Amino acid sequence: MLKLNELKPAEGARKVAKRIGRGTGSGSGSTAGKGNNGDRARSGSKEKLYFEGGQNPITRRIPKRGFISPFKVEYQIVNVGSLETVENTGKEITVEYLHELGLIHEVDKPVKILGNGELTKAVAVKAHSFSKTAREKIEKAKGKAEVVSRA
Repeated sequence: MLKLNELKPAEGARKVAKRIGRGTGSGSGSTAGKGNNGDRARSGSKEKLYFEGGQNPITRRIPKRGFISPFKVEYQIVNVGSLETVENTGKEITVEYLHELGLIHEVDKPVKILGNGELTKAVAVKAHSFSKTAREKIEKAKGKAEVVSRA
């Protein structure tokens, strides 16, 4: 049985580090493998991760376009036609209920109801936003469209 005190790395897995700067007879003395003078021969010299040897770096070669607003609100979209298929037993359709049904993926993100499709039954819907046509279709079917604030 193998004992903890007998554990050894596999043959050839560990290499002895090359000892540099130990005299001219060692083969890598004098300049210690750093060449003659120049920035890279000095102590404390580091190259930036994005440095490409004087070639124009990729961050400068790639075109930059547009602007991404940090305040943009990304809504999860549910169409009025999808609400037609929902089994509604008198309770209102909330964000949590839409998540249970699998119509939206995340409860934390805001939901917007859009007017694509037809609605024939009266439903009470609570969402973060409604399009104009969606609100009209819900109210036309004797339902209620209530806006919920994002908290």
